[in-house]
Amino acid sequence: MKKIINLTVNDCPYELAVKDNQTLLDILRRDLGLTGAKRGCEQGDCGSCTVIMDGRPVNSCLVLALEADGACIQTIEGLETEEGLHPVQQAFVDQGAVQCGFCSPGMILSAKHLLEHNQNPDQQEIREAIAGNLCRCTGYHKIVEAVQSCAHTSKS
Repeated sequence: MKKIINLTVNDCPYELAVKDNQTLLDILRRDLGLTGAKRGCEQGDCGSCTVIMDGRPVNSCLVLALEADGACIQTIEGLETEEGLHPVQQAFVDQGAVQCGFCSPGMILSAKHLLEHNQNPDQQEIREAIAGNLCRCTGYHKIVEAVQSCAHTSKS
């Protein structure tokens, strides 16, 4: 039996009929066509499904859709504006922090959340903020540099 939930995704309100066992990741990808959050480990270990829910990063593979009723969700698709990429997205591009791209949406959203709460993080704080996001390509050095460069430009 399906239940009706209401949520806001990237500033757009939705009313959806969901099954008890559907995850937030399921509805984002299948029902809303937002494929930026990736289906990785489905156990909350890799962070490729990270989205911002009510102001904090969550693994959308672990959040039941029913738990998202009334929530405000931001996905990677919601960052870009008519002016272009969000500064964190642009920093990832400029610093070469995007390689295969599978982890990038989750990394970018985790970094964005960090920078909203700490405008000048040090390397350790950046590494702690992205610790829930695994990357097999970069070794994290370029990702940390991207976040640092964005932090420095956001102060001006």
